[in-house]
Amino acid sequence: MDAVPPPSLPDPFALVSDQLRPLDELLSDLVGSEHPVLTRVAQQFFDLSGKRFRSTLVLLAAMAANGGRPGNAQQQQLAEITEMIHAASLLHDDVIDMTDTRRGAKSAHRIYGNKVAVLAGDFLLARASVLLSRLNDTRVVELQATAIEEMVQGEVMQLKASPQELLQMDHYVNKTYRKTAALMSLACQASAKLGGCEPKVEAALQAYGRHLGIAYQVVDDLLDFTGPSDTLGTTLGLPALSHLKQGLATAPTLFAADEFPEVGAMVQRRFGEEGDVAAVSRLVAASDGLPRTRELATNHAAQAAAALGVLPPSAARDALLRLCFDVLNRKA
Repeated sequence: MDAVPPPSLPDPFALVSDQLRPLDELLSDLVGSEHPVLTRVAQQFFDLSGKRFRSTLVLLAAMAANGGRPGNAQQQQLAEITEMIHAASLLHDDVIDMTDTRRGAKSAHRIYGNKVAVLAGDFLLARASVLLSRLNDTRVVELQATAIEEMVQGEVMQLKASPQELLQMDHYVNKTYRKTAALMSLACQASAKLGGCEPKVEAALQAYGRHLGIAYQVVDDLLDFTGPSDTLGTTLGLPALSHLKQGLATAPTLFAADEFPEVGAMVQRRFGEEGDVAAVSRLVAASDGLPRTRELATNHAAQAAAALGVLPPSAARDALLRLCFDVLNRKA
């Protein structure tokens, strides 16, 4: 798959911009005003969400499955619910990982404390559950509940992996699906379900979200080695290496371990000895780890693109294809 998108492909975010409610209106309706602290925490996270990638994904899936016509009210509500679940997961992840910043700003738990950050995440999940129940579709509720379950399982996999599992690429990809891709995949499928689509369309959109989500995270792991850090207190222009500092082995490290056995030993001790992070960084740069990681992301993006073949031609389908290229070309 070429990394450069054809110029004819539409901007995915522009295509659904009129379907995304203004942030203030969205927060007021979804979170409410009777909990000012929780509202402020949610406001911070929705502000940091940028283009609202997951909402856009769900809306585009609805349109593409419907021949390019906008989704119904239930599908638009699902897009907002999906963004809420994502925000809740970030709140919890930052506490678990003790992350000090997100996109260059202080993380919520650094501003409000761990208890408030966890409660805000719980509150968003509770509100998402209430709104899901109002869709009156038990299968959609099951799909989104499964996505939350997968995200938790992925976190447990990351925390409790054995030394042997830490070196297994299959373990890494499975964890990546659960932590990042499951929500995208099952939300796309749920969107098709709410649109009354036939099973082959549901399956195609589920596969699309799965592979797009894996490609998204693999590129994120690549950027940890190649992109500039946005963490306060570090030197901009240098790789963040945040995953190494958290003791996490990602695709570049695992590929480097194929060439340099000493990397495997450091992976298994979660880079816990002094000098491990710097040593692994040098060895990854000296290996084929970065190009092989790029190839892994490209392969999953190509599988996502191929899954779109069953959908009828439309600008929305082309926009979903454009997202495959956009994910590969991410800079942050």
